[in-house]
Amino acid sequence: RWEGPNQGGTWSAYPDQKPGTSGLRKRVTVFQTNEHYAENFIQSIISCIEPAERQPGLLVVGGDGRFFMKDAIKLIIQIAAANGIGHLVIGQNGIMSTPAVSCVIRKLKAVGGIILTASHNPGGPTGDFGIKYNIASGGPAPEGITDKIFQISKSLTEYHICPDLKVDISKIGKQTFEVDTFKPMTVEIVDSVESYAEMLRGIFDFNALKQLVSGANHIKVRLDAMHGVVGPYVKKIVCEELGAAADGAFNCVPKEDFGGHHPDPNLTYASDLVNAMKGGDYDLGAAFDGDGDRNMVLGKHGFFVNPSDSVAIIAANITCIPYFQKTGVKGLARSMPTSGALDNVAKALKMNLYETPTGWKFFGNLMDAGKLSLCGEESFGTGSDHIREKDGLWAVLAWMSILAHRKQSVEEIMKDHWNKFGRNFFTRYDYEEVDSDKANTMIKELEAKMFDKSFVGQKFSSGDKSYEVAVSDNFAYTDPVDGSVSKNQGLRIVFSDGSRIIFRLSGTGSAGATVRLYIDSYEKDPAKIYGDAQVMLKPLVEIALKISGLHEKTSRTGPTVIT
Repeated sequence: RWEGPNQGGTWSAYPDQKPGTSGLRKRVTVFQTNEHYAENFIQSIISCIEPAERQPGLLVVGGDGRFFMKDAIKLIIQIAAANGIGHLVIGQNGIMSTPAVSCVIRKLKAVGGIILTASHNPGGPTGDFGIKYNIASGGPAPEGITDKIFQISKSLTEYHICPDLKVDISKIGKQTFEVDTFKPMTVEIVDSVESYAEMLRGIFDFNALKQLVSGANHIKVRLDAMHGVVGPYVKKIVCEELGAAADGAFNCVPKEDFGGHHPDPNLTYASDLVNAMKGGDYDLGAAFDGDGDRNMVLGKHGFFVNPSDSVAIIAANITCIPYFQKTGVKGLARSMPTSGALDNVAKALKMNLYETPTGWKFFGNLMDAGKLSLCGEESFGTGSDHIREKDGLWAVLAWMSILAHRKQSVEEIMKDHWNKFGRNFFTRYDYEEVDSDKANTMIKELEAKMFDKSFVGQKFSSGDKSYEVAVSDNFAYTDPVDGSVSKNQGLRIVFSDGSRIIFRLSGTGSAGATVRLYIDSYEKDPAKIYGDAQVMLKPLVEIALKISGLHEKTSRTGPTVIT
């Protein structure tokens, strides 16, 4: 049946369902208390699939287990059926990591996939929920499609639903339903891990990894799934298949509220892992976010690997991974706020390097065009062209491959790298849930100051350090594949020594605005490369806060998170 205002419903289309870089994210209560809110958005997604592609087509559905996911899956099944989708493939109990959804879309040649996640945002009844659409390449929907979804969502007058259709998503296997006016519809519940594990077996040398984590001289690993979706993947792949000790896997049962924690793998929210690693019992530590696309890597005694350095290390040691021995390296890429560590490797190894706006879809375009093999973002996302999403567990297995090959510790590998390539000291300050008006005013006033003709050439000092402004702009990107232009991607102040200060408003939060401040400074003096990043960057941080007036204008005294 179809439902619309004429059926006596009070609902009308919603004006606020504009998908961001990672879909539509709102508080759970927004989905629960606004009548037909989820239905409106789900119908808008399915309306973007051409009618002729629906019956023969296959749609993949999975999520990170957060609160409201099962309600949303029930709606997706009922709305997909009424709209003529012929085949749904859903992870058992709805669970499927974002990288695994991308893998399954590509393997089964699906028309697309719907991922139910708010990624690294908190869950539970008072937390966040999100709905994201991925296209046939396995990557996030590009702007042309998210704009179309948004336009439909604002003007929808009805949605189609089979309200009596019930599916048991806990039972693996195919279920077929007769749907009026359409041919039978198949709902297939699959093992969430198997297709993804099969893909990883073709990328890495599992025998070498087995030796590393369970051989005679094995290292001890501690992996923290933070009660997100990666738990079952860690248990089946790392513990059962590779033989790592089961007592090194923590928080591996997905929970609707992530155990009351914030499932974001950074030094603040993954503090349990950080503290455990400081004890010296483990050689390699890693944490993952809610939906499994982000990762944090730590060495013995809590040695922190900055994500900007992590992708640079994988690039510099890329031949340790069999997949790249077969495919070669087509190019490297990083998001604009990510440090220049990867640039140093690209230059030394004579590889193409692309600097893109934040958002994995920009990498996906380059991958689809055969221009890109490995990429990363400073926001704990690392990945390659094996799928079209960042991939947390893949990144950790990449590190394990390097450890197995080089037979050195994480810290030794990192310090050797800095000696060879120099070091980009990098930090990010996150100011979460800032009043949106205050954040926007601060950015506008800062941009006006930066675009004043007198700004370039100005000198700023803090302590005994002095910096001269060489470049001042709002980053814009012209896609080398399709020529599309993305403007206003972040305010950049570049100094004459190459140091950078960057300000961005992030679109991944569900309430208020998140202001991000990034500081990047290159150092090749061997006497200084082992210094503490926060100490080394303190003068640049003070200059950034002075230029922007961030604290005064947002009524904040300091950041929520420092990375």
